Amino acid sequence: MKDALELIERNMEEQLGIEEIAKAAYSSPFHFQRMFHMLTGITVAEYIRKRKLTLAAQELAISSTKVLDVALKYGYDSPESFSKAFRKAHGITPSAAREPGVRLKAFPRISFHLSLKGDKEMDYTIIDRASFTVIGKSIQVSTKDGENLRRIPKFWQECFEDGTSVKLSSIGINENLLGICLDMEHDKEQFSYIIAVEGKAGIEADEFTTRHIPAATWAVFTSVGALPGAIQKVWGKVFQEWFPATGYEHAGGPELEVYPAGDTTAEDYQCEVWVPIVKK
Repeated sequence: MKDALELIERNMEEQLGIEEIAKAAYSSPFHFQRMFHMLTGITVAEYIRKRKLTLAAQELAISSTKVLDVALKYGYDSPESFSKAFRKAHGITPSAAREPGVRLKAFPRISFHLSLKGDKEMDYTIIDRASFTVIGKSIQVSTKDGENLRRIPKFWQECFEDGTSVKLSSIGINENLLGICLDMEHDKEQFSYIIAVEGKAGIEADEFTTRHIPAATWAVFTSVGALPGAIQKVWGKVFQEWFPATGYEHAGGPELEVYPAGDTTAEDYQCEVWVPIVKK
């Protein structure tokens, strides 16, 4: 990760491909982007964008370089697109960055430091499972500025309030509700999230979406505690501790959360995280 960050920082004026960045971390592009997001809370694209706008603001403040030249230097095709991004990041126009006493925002370079973790063992199970079909309701979710961490719990609340969860439970092969992340597009900073059940053969569900989950090898982790806090902690530990400690990496397929019936606010509520894996 440190080598990948150094590569990014040395090439702020270039258009680095994610393949080259991931290679510096000895990782597949998908696994690197997933790891980066889980470790830092932002996507690779968002990090690079914020760093470039930080450097652009510094350059405008201390030099007489034309706004157009600064925009082109940091990868923007036009002054308009640069100005829009600059205003969103700093709250002012690029030209205003030159005014005496103006306040600018700086997004610092991320650094990783080794620390001792893993004070508690992480129990997990490796399961090979054939493909299966799920039926549910889906939304498109953005990872920008942690929007997914807010939108997904709200989506669950909506599905409980409008009766969607009850309808799904009635057509599934069991009462388990599934939360599934799929169609991950890291370059666009978005993915699909579906609240679903494993489908029964021959069920007609026109109001819902039907999706195919491919065969995979899964690492399965148990979450114990009230939602969403407990399961979010498990996700963090999977990427911060489990992946670095094992010879596995993310396979790039859908990720599952399995929610049995029960009181999700209880301190002893148990659910599961399923992560598709491959051996490095």
